[in-house]
Amino acid sequence: MVPMRTLRRSGISLAFLVLASASTATATRAQEAAPRRPHVLIFVTDDQGWADVGYHNPRVVSPRIDSLAAAGARFTQHYVMPQCTPTRVALLTGRYPSRFGPAACEASNEPALPLGTPTLAALARSHGYDTYLVGKWHLGSTPAHGPAHYGFAESYGSLAGAVGMYDHRYRAGRYAETWHRDGALIDGAENGRHATDLVADEAIRVLREPHAQPFLLYVAFHAVHTPLDERGRFVGRPTQLDPRKPQRWLDEDEIEWFHDPAGVIQSEPDPEKRLLLAAVHHLDHAVGRIVDALRERELVDDTLILFTSDNGPQVDWPGNAYPDDLKLTDANQPHPMRGKKLDLYEGGIHVPGFAVWPGHIAPGSIEVPVHVVDWLPTLTALFARHREPNARTSPAIETDGIDLGPLLFAPDRIAASKALPDRDLYWTWGRTTNRWALRHAQWKIVRYGKQAPERAAQWQLFDLSSDPREQRDVGAEHPEVRQRLHERFLRQRARDAE
Repeated sequence: MVPMRTLRRSGISLAFLVLASASTATATRAQEAAPRRPHVLIFVTDDQGWADVGYHNPRVVSPRIDSLAAAGARFTQHYVMPQCTPTRVALLTGRYPSRFGPAACEASNEPALPLGTPTLAALARSHGYDTYLVGKWHLGSTPAHGPAHYGFAESYGSLAGAVGMYDHRYRAGRYAETWHRDGALIDGAENGRHATDLVADEAIRVLREPHAQPFLLYVAFHAVHTPLDERGRFVGRPTQLDPRKPQRWLDEDEIEWFHDPAGVIQSEPDPEKRLLLAAVHHLDHAVGRIVDALRERELVDDTLILFTSDNGPQVDWPGNAYPDDLKLTDANQPHPMRGKKLDLYEGGIHVPGFAVWPGHIAPGSIEVPVHVVDWLPTLTALFARHREPNARTSPAIETDGIDLGPLLFAPDRIAASKALPDRDLYWTWGRTTNRWALRHAQWKIVRYGKQAPERAAQWQLFDLSSDPREQRDVGAEHPEVRQRLHERFLRQRARDAE
């Protein structure tokens, strides 16, 4: 197999790819206004719930993430899928995972996408971008279906999903050895350093390289997914409770991530919540280091930064699935929404999200619902608007998302939000699907069961404008709304792969 770096140097293009661009006149005006193609930095955290970030919850210490969010557009209704693999599918393809079949609808080590599937990375490369993945892949846990086959010129991290934070191994079995560089497993897996630090170090290395072309850097952290393990300088000893002080972690007083200047983390009496707060603090520091590297290279003003978690909070965990894996009970911060990870209620799919681009995206909140499937059409439209003169346009590709550019870059976001296309937000979950949901405007239907709903009366109906916690099923009061959403669901489901 020809290495992806060789393909990039040779100038070989990926033949499919690129959302249809605007007209020649519109593209010319865009180039005159902003000829420089922006770099793109995407942060995806793992299992970080809505309440597990400081700008939503003062009990959480994440000053660097909070500062970034304050500098950009904060999505108050930012949706993802209810688990890691499906959200990554949605991010990279702009399509709902159910369009690709069962392996894309649940965390899986099997290939989630057919080889040759158009992806955000491949689209970016077709526009002349250097493309990098740092961190967690989890869309096919062998090199044969690794990042190199989906548009990433360089990659580093785990092919599989969650790993031991210090030994970087997946669960016992075929996929245990997973830490790689460009698809080649690394002997020893760089054992002994926290995965969060390794991911940050690699992202910083990429940023410090000279770049003749713009880059797309996708940084997919493993934190704050289990196993939670914050050892500080006590690297040889897994995180464990102090046998003399059962409410304290061993040597907690000497591990930096359990301490912040205001003492917020130490004021949390529950040790498991304190451990998760420490993991968020560590993650936040890593994000800050990467942004500092952007600043050192004077790239901040030329970089669009996107941030999201992949799903809602884990909350409870039985332990013993990964190396040094602790059992946790109610470890996340109290959640203001119904449900958690794996749920199609708001708690499982409604997560922190924001976009930052100084001088282009005004700070403030965006109140309209958006979804991670929107990122691909938004970015590919941006690539097209900033493409080089005489660059060839390519045929459009199908997506389920919409271009958020008119909203992000608008001087009047309220007016721009009213002009957005009318659309459905649609969710399924499970290899043998047993959870379905659809949102249209303020209305949302949810169904859990062994079979997809065949009649409108089988759905729960919620009015999110008056009941964001989904406490009251109003289907009997609004049967016409429930029927209308059921018909929309049937149209979405007809587009799914079997």
